[in-house]
Amino acid sequence: MTSVALAFSGGLDTTVCVPLLKEEYGYDEVIGVNVDVGQPTEEFDEAEETAEALGLDIHVVDAKDEFADLCFDAVKANADYQGYPLGTALARPVIAEAILGVAEEQGCDAIAHGCTGKGNDQLRFEAVWRGSDLEVIAPVRELGLTREWEIDYAAEKDLPVEAGDGGVWSIDENIWSRAVEGGKLENPDYEPPADIYEWTAEPEGETTIEIAFEEGVPVAVDGEEMDPVPLIQHLNEYAGGYGVGRTDVMEDRMLGLKVRENYEHPAATVLLTAHQALEDLVLTKNERSFKKGIEQEWSEKAYEGLVFAPVVDALDAFVDETQDVVTGTATVKVSGGDCRVVARDSEYAVYSEEMASFNTEDVAGIAQSDATGVAKYHGLQERLANDVKASVSKPELATDGSGETAETDADHE
Repeated sequence: MTSVALAFSGGLDTTVCVPLLKEEYGYDEVIGVNVDVGQPTEEFDEAEETAEALGLDIHVVDAKDEFADLCFDAVKANADYQGYPLGTALARPVIAEAILGVAEEQGCDAIAHGCTGKGNDQLRFEAVWRGSDLEVIAPVRELGLTREWEIDYAAEKDLPVEAGDGGVWSIDENIWSRAVEGGKLENPDYEPPADIYEWTAEPEGETTIEIAFEEGVPVAVDGEEMDPVPLIQHLNEYAGGYGVGRTDVMEDRMLGLKVRENYEHPAATVLLTAHQALEDLVLTKNERSFKKGIEQEWSEKAYEGLVFAPVVDALDAFVDETQDVVTGTATVKVSGGDCRVVARDSEYAVYSEEMASFNTEDVAGIAQSDATGVAKYHGLQERLANDVKASVSKPELATDGSGETAETDADHE
């Protein structure tokens, strides 16, 4: 008997995949897999109800801890994509690994997803799965299915779905971020209504939040130590109450499509802001400058779902080396939807108040007058280059558009 493991959410796409995998691909058994990375409880309840109505065996894997660890790797790398904290992109490899684990445990012959051929998730899932010996199947993409066709097919087969997701917006949620797209939001000129937001209140009021880090990893909020998952959940609720963590962005997908996305990410905003501030205090100028390029590459690979790539291991090695000194606290003020740093402290600070003060004459035994020689040389090459350019006369070009040098009376003397 042949079997296939299906990434199953209970939505329209994955629900229609269940009979299609039997009818069109000839599999005898379909095993559903749902992975918990912090989605709302009702999503799992709905998925289980749908699976029961389909007669589908469903496995639920709790991967919140693994996902939170990856989110904190992203904090150490100050990761964002086109101005917003990565969320969905970080979750997909974790979900894919969990589904693959169930597929191999159950002795499946194949593994399948319900992604279309237009989005990023098909690539993120398959980047993980194609490293196995299992056949990879994508019914929606391979059969060229449209949403309208799926709705008609579901009605014909009396499948337990309600016109897709039963809502106006397409929403993807995990403990790190909440993404909202679709409907009228596909028009970049459409102002989103307030009700698309659930994690963030309308910006008002203010408070301060102190984040403690140990080697770049958040460990406490306002002096209270917490494990990664509850720490993230606490900050989502706390900072979200002040309207922090909203992004409305035109996002460039991997396949070249530009889409409009709305995100909520209160905890991510606070932690990334605080972490960057602490790094600014403890890292040298060269470390900070070089790490920017590392962060950009890490973010790009994470967006592509390639956090397992060898190059990311190398990037992580550099990031981890810099994090040895990122221990201390950073305090942010959240106010009116804004999050800004107001204080930072670390025993590893590359800073001396005495040296920086205008009230001290010398710097570690170096007299202020010693800077005179440096000042004379600073910008010397640039001044020389400007003088040379000013001293060289350029030939006058003809005004007829030919590009040739214009002749003067002197040329004929």
